[in-house]
Amino acid sequence: MTAVQTPSRTAAAPGRGGSAVLALRDAALSYGSRALWSHLDLDVAPGEFVAVLGPNGAGKTSLLRTVLGQQRLTGGTMSFLGRPVRRGHRRIGYIPQQRLMESGTPLRARDMIAQGVTGSRWGVLPASRAERARIDRILDEVGATAFADAPVAELSGGEQQRTRVGQAIAADPALLLCDEPLISLDLRHQRGVTELIDRQRRQQDAAVLFVTHDVNPILDVVDRVLYIAGGRFRIGAPDEVLRADVLSDLYGTPVDVVRTMGRIVIVGANEAHDQTGAHHHCDPDPHATTPDEGRI
Repeated sequence: MTAVQTPSRTAAAPGRGGSAVLALRDAALSYGSRALWSHLDLDVAPGEFVAVLGPNGAGKTSLLRTVLGQQRLTGGTMSFLGRPVRRGHRRIGYIPQQRLMESGTPLRARDMIAQGVTGSRWGVLPASRAERARIDRILDEVGATAFADAPVAELSGGEQQRTRVGQAIAADPALLLCDEPLISLDLRHQRGVTELIDRQRRQQDAAVLFVTHDVNPILDVVDRVLYIAGGRFRIGAPDEVLRADVLSDLYGTPVDVVRTMGRIVIVGANEAHDQTGAHHHCDPDPHATTPDEGRI
């Protein structure tokens, strides 16, 4: 595999063995006459961490929706663990971005973890002794024991995201889908949530597909980047994709990539917006709370 793939080439995980957890072949997704992306070939291996980057409206969240079975491809195929994707698969964990819960909502952190452990039986049948022990163990693993019985609406953003990570890993997923899970969190909580996700990847060999507008908080753990813009994409290691020549070619307009104090900043977002019709987040906007793409 070359480091930066053209759309006609299959992007397999370099240096990793085993069958792909997630496989896309000539995959395409459109809204009406607008192609979000097409001819996407991608294999995500067990234990691989793939960051999905690009401007709002590029189709990043929509990619996750197709994996979740909530949206159909308009072309090509997608398989999970060797079978066609289906909605509600227990081996796929999903971590959303932080969303405020209405004050007074009685749902506790423990209840959210229990939903992940017991699945469709939650609220219908009581958890077994083994399931209760697993709930307690997951609460401990994600550092949520201290607020396990507190209403989720009263928790801080970081505490809520720890709880959502616990819910997502409760069924030992083979694939973790992360949709901007760090947005609106401070740096300390960004690190904490990233460490939890990365630990699940390393200890359980779970693959991770991580949508974000800012790669910096996860840069140390990312294996590959899938960068989507203007209906095109590039795939490769971060240092091979996050380059001025690659992104300028992708956007069709000059884009500069500045590395400073261990961070990556992409300069030229306004011009890229004019060319692609989508707004690019290069570094986190402290006032931004949600992406423009449709929510899951």
